[in-house]
Amino acid sequence: MGIILGPNQYGKAENRLVVVSRDGSVHTVKDLTVSTSLRGDLADTHHTGDNSKVLATDTQKNTVYAFAKQAPVGEIEDFALRLGRHFVSSQEAITGARVLVDEHGWNRIDANDHSFVQGGNEKRTTAVTVHGDDAWVVSGVRDLVVLKSTGSEFHGFPKDPYTTLKETDDRILATSVTARWRYLGTDVDWAKAYPEIRGLLLEAFATKHSLSLQQTLYTMGESVLLARPDVAEVRLSMPNKHHFLVNLSPFGLENDNEVFYAADRPYGLIEGTVLRDDAQDAGHAWDTLPTF
Repeated sequence: MGIILGPNQYGKAENRLVVVSRDGSVHTVKDLTVSTSLRGDLADTHHTGDNSKVLATDTQKNTVYAFAKQAPVGEIEDFALRLGRHFVSSQEAITGARVLVDEHGWNRIDANDHSFVQGGNEKRTTAVTVHGDDAWVVSGVRDLVVLKSTGSEFHGFPKDPYTTLKETDDRILATSVTARWRYLGTDVDWAKAYPEIRGLLLEAFATKHSLSLQQTLYTMGESVLLARPDVAEVRLSMPNKHHFLVNLSPFGLENDNEVFYAADRPYGLIEGTVLRDDAQDAGHAWDTLPTF
């Protein structure tokens, strides 16, 4: 009986890439997940561990980031073609490449030059509790993913022997907002209330120059209470979707706050409640609901 090596490939899967294009004060964002796989004369590495024909998956990852800096990403089909052709033409042993690209859409928040809201996963929610003759309504939004490419800082925090985080006066601020708000009654025009409150949250996120995500959270909740006297409190849970600047210096490239690695975990989780100090008791409104 003979044993042979069948079809095979290898690569770097799900490289998270965010590119900010800055045309003066107007910014655009390309948010991609890129997976690369290479095929070719790779029998030796399987049989003997000889890696002389193996372009490291880490190199493939670096190529994705470097290509994003060297030329505009453009349409995802064109970007994938450029990457695939590069791998095949630059590596003698590689005869084929598969590049998968997913694009995650962002829509500009109103006319703001540098703040965006992601479409696709957002959910409108409500929780109605009835107890005897009483009723409570807690409405909200979940998976409201927002990003601003400037207008956010983080500095002045304590330093100890375990601190490695650098202070910054210009960073990407991104989060997936879960917000729930408790109405004071049930005589509400629900169709108008939800889009107005959602709009208030987005406007506060976009326009508040943020020194911390905590400050942004408070401003978002405050904006709802100031504009909507029928809302008693707003509870928000906001994970910090970290974007780390990629070091391109090993490839002779400068990274002027343009190419980032979007990390999904671990993440900072900021949660809080903003409420009226004279609001009536919540009663059963929050029974069985996450209270942050």
